[in-house]
Amino acid sequence: MNYSIKYRVTTAALAVSLVVGGLSLAPAPAAHAAEVSAINQVAEVTWGVNLRTGSNTSSSVIRMISKGENVTVIGFASNGWLQVKDARGNTGYISNDSKYTEVVGNSSNSSNGSSSNSSNTVNDNSTLGVGTIKKGVSFRTGASTSSSRMRYLQAGEQVTVLSKSGSSWYKVTDSKGVTGYVSSQSQYITVSGTSSSGSNTGSTGGNTGTSNNNSSGNSSTPATNSSSSVEKVIAAGMKYLGTPYEYGSNRNSTKTFDCSAFVRQAFKDALGVTLPGDSRKQGAYVKELGNAKTSISQLKRGDLMFFMSYKGSSKSSYSGVNKSTERITHVGIYLGDGKILHTYSKDSGGVRTDTITGKHWEYRFLYGGSAIK
Repeated sequence: MNYSIKYRVTTAALAVSLVVGGLSLAPAPAAHAAEVSAINQVAEVTWGVNLRTGSNTSSSVIRMISKGENVTVIGFASNGWLQVKDARGNTGYISNDSKYTEVVGNSSNSSNGSSSNSSNTVNDNSTLGVGTIKKGVSFRTGASTSSSRMRYLQAGEQVTVLSKSGSSWYKVTDSKGVTGYVSSQSQYITVSGTSSSGSNTGSTGGNTGTSNNNSSGNSSTPATNSSSSVEKVIAAGMKYLGTPYEYGSNRNSTKTFDCSAFVRQAFKDALGVTLPGDSRKQGAYVKELGNAKTSISQLKRGDLMFFMSYKGSSKSSYSGVNKSTERITHVGIYLGDGKILHTYSKDSGGVRTDTITGKHWEYRFLYGGSAIK
């Protein structure tokens, strides 16, 4: 069943009353949008609006959401602001003033009987494994062919399969952190790995899943380098898209990150593993594991990437550089297909994904590898 809830609030007339000492204006009723029934609905932005980190105008702006974009309503703040997730995977808050949004469709509660209001957030505990798209397939907002199509997933793309919805749908998260539904028919997707047991198949790299003899500050039993663990790390990192950059950020806070703090937090959230606190030590940690590779083509999804200082945007700027003696100045998480998840400056907008192929990132690359034992 598709809803057609419209955030249209009749303009309330200001009541003017005469009181002793002059006129007073009675405040107009709050222009709150539809209530609980709108959670998990797709809303179309009808006027450019700021996506913020908190439910007030003093909170940092993640980005401006343009007119015509769709967002998913995932909750309401106590003051009436909408908590939403955009198509890029950013989660934040927008004003629910009636001029900004209009609910246009059902996101997820049409046919799956899902219980919570977090059906569009990543649930690491329900991960079934990694799905590989075999044939172009619709990526939809709900587990139904009548649900809105967000985009087509292309053959070769990988997604994190969060759960099975009914007999013919998977709830998945794509490489951009967007959560939705795809057909579970074998002609469209194959799934490998599982998150609930420690003995996952489809392991990457030469890892044995060894036990308890590596220190380097790990806070729990080391995770094995399975595809499930990799996807958990990436999903955890994607939750912080748009989080502001701060050099030397507090390692005990998630309000801001520098590059190594972000990587560290993603691993801590996803696997309970605490990596070293700076990029050079993280690089040394990967080398200690014996996982270092100097060619990007050898890297696998979820590997850490380490870079030298910026010397220019062209390939020639790095010719003749002895990379074996260069210091690590940056780290990020490789997403595969020449893309990286990282954060590097305030001006860049904080945590984000970038294509590295043919750009200075490719030329600055020193080595990379898995930080998962």
